[in-house]
Amino acid sequence: MMSEIVFYTNPMSRGRIVRWMLEETGVPYRTEILPFGQPMKNEEYCSINPMGKVPSIIHRQKVVTECAAICAYLADAFPQAGLAPPTMDRADYYRWMFFAAGPLEAAVSNRALGFVVPEERRRMIGYGSYEDVMATLQRAVSGNTYIAGERFTAADVYVGSHIGWGLQFGSIERRPAFVDYLERLSQRHAYQRAAELDDAAMAALEQSA
Repeated sequence: MMSEIVFYTNPMSRGRIVRWMLEETGVPYRTEILPFGQPMKNEEYCSINPMGKVPSIIHRQKVVTECAAICAYLADAFPQAGLAPPTMDRADYYRWMFFAAGPLEAAVSNRALGFVVPEERRRMIGYGSYEDVMATLQRAVSGNTYIAGERFTAADVYVGSHIGWGLQFGSIERRPAFVDYLERLSQRHAYQRAAELDDAAMAALEQSA
């Protein structure tokens, strides 16, 4: 079917973000699990995502890659799910989704790799310093119930996933504001369904290895 969503993922990847987002939309989709290594780098999949990485989706014969882009796309493609604010009210929605896609992910990744930006070079890099990013993120999740106000949106899926991984693996400081925010999100049925599906897929991959 032309309208079918095909979801390419691995349960030990950023695909978990998109799984949660898909469950929030409530629309049907077909999952294609790709093991790491050659299956992601073969010609067939690289014709979909030349990076040879997951996640990717195909919807109405169009390919979308990059987690933030997929979340934003799905929110717009399925407005009945109510996962994006009205167009004129999207300032915080866009701001924090792309803050997580840019400064947050870069700062956390660099820190995990042991790279610290020298103080005199902070003007050269978009996020400045890890400390600045953490302070900004704390303020962002402390002001309202959700990242863009009192309404849950796709931005919470994206930001909340980064915080969840960061707390799990120790790459984000365990501040009360982050723990409280993630606790609110983890009560959502879609969050729990997505986790169950990915955990089951991960167990199946491990058994077949």
